Amino acid sequence: MFLLGLDLGSSSVKASLVNADTNKAVASAFFPETEMAIDAPQPGFAEQQPDLWWHNTTQAIRLVMDAAGAKPTDVLAIGISYQMHGLVVTDAHLNVLRPSIIWCDSRAVPYGQRAFDALGQDRVLRHLLNSPGNFTAAKLAWVKENQPDVYANVAHFMLPGDYLAARLTGDIVTTASGLSEGILWDFLENQPAEFLMQYYGFDSSLMPALRPTFGEQGRLTAAAAAEAGLAEGTPVTYRAGDQPNNAMSLNVFEPGEIAATAGTSGVVYGVSDKAQYDPQSRVNTFLHVNHTPEAPRYGVLLCVNGTGSLNSWLRNTLFQKTLSYGSMNDMAQKAPVGADGLVCLPFGNGAERVLGNRELGATFQGLNLTRHGLPQMLRAAQEGIVFALYYGIKVMEQVGVGLKTVRAGEANMFLSPLFGTTFANLSGAAVELYNTDGAQGAARGAGLGLGHYANRDEAFSGLSLVRTLEPDARVQQAYQEAYANWLAVLEKQ
Repeated sequence: MFLLGLDLGSSSVKASLVNADTNKAVASAFFPETEMAIDAPQPGFAEQQPDLWWHNTTQAIRLVMDAAGAKPTDVLAIGISYQMHGLVVTDAHLNVLRPSIIWCDSRAVPYGQRAFDALGQDRVLRHLLNSPGNFTAAKLAWVKENQPDVYANVAHFMLPGDYLAARLTGDIVTTASGLSEGILWDFLENQPAEFLMQYYGFDSSLMPALRPTFGEQGRLTAAAAAEAGLAEGTPVTYRAGDQPNNAMSLNVFEPGEIAATAGTSGVVYGVSDKAQYDPQSRVNTFLHVNHTPEAPRYGVLLCVNGTGSLNSWLRNTLFQKTLSYGSMNDMAQKAPVGADGLVCLPFGNGAERVLGNRELGATFQGLNLTRHGLPQMLRAAQEGIVFALYYGIKVMEQVGVGLKTVRAGEANMFLSPLFGTTFANLSGAAVELYNTDGAQGAARGAGLGLGHYANRDEAFSGLSLVRTLEPDARVQQAYQEAYANWLAVLEKQ
């Protein structure tokens, strides 16, 4: 018997099957083979079609079931991980009314700022731990003001994972952790943020009903089961945004534990038992997957939008797909630490929270046409991503989250030896790489939500440490000097 995990990203949908008895991953698949497009009808906009997410989900499920030779009735439960902070609006029949405004879309920044100012920054931070910023609530406010004909037909607003679960089960529900990532959770009152809903003029009926992160959230309808090649009635028993889920995938649940990921965006995520916040909302605090009022667990999240997206742009646009990612990694290592003075600011994928919602764009600076070649450009890009993450880590330290050991899946940018060692040498933290990803984590989450596992130790018995990247004292000074050069360029922007 198997547990099925789904990871709805902005590039593809990945599906993994975990053997429910051995706790080992047995098969993985993703769809489509080429990256999903992100539409940008105007500067600063970023949209995707939810119906395409559903199509890609059904195809990924069929591929992974075929790869494992699994029958529909072999799947005990389903877990879902999804790209955070997006907005999906539907009518009462679950028909999508407009493309999803996804996480890296910048249009809602002024709507969040106006709410922050009007409601009082101290009050907002005490209750929400974040500015409404560029998150889901502010995105719905943009729709309400700019597309009133669309808003008039909205019966439900959802996060991307809520929509995917609704297509599977027909039940329109969400989680407290999910609402917190949309800046729709009142941490002081331990309930949805009614005062923010009232400020924006949102009727409470638009919000999905609450379900636990771990626990039954619906069962597959006959129609969904037929499309996906699964059995009607299979339960969905876990759901979380991709970054809390990534932490959970790495068995990061308790205060002081840190997870990192470097996919389309780069994230460092630390767990705390204290409701702390950055007054400037450069890093954000959400409910972690195992939060309860009795044992509070908060996730402090640093996000840099332009991470794997920069690497992908270099490969697809600049190099016209003539180099593999492995070849790019090998070439980058031919340049010295600091890339011979070439600096890359990787901020080309929307407004960056860590920069106060500024949208700087991605740039290479200090390019010398006789000195710099592809190795320097590729190294500067990877170093620039790590430097941007380190810039945010310094903010995390101000709210009490420090780094000693960081866990990450051996995937995406962490497949690059240069990227991982740069992270370790600059931060001074050991980086532990594990054989897992978001889809596997969602599958194990489904097992926990189903009650199949007696405890977390049992659920993560199949998790294996691949290797540890330790800081090298001999080169740490060189990395600090390269970071100082990078920071000097950033501060002039």
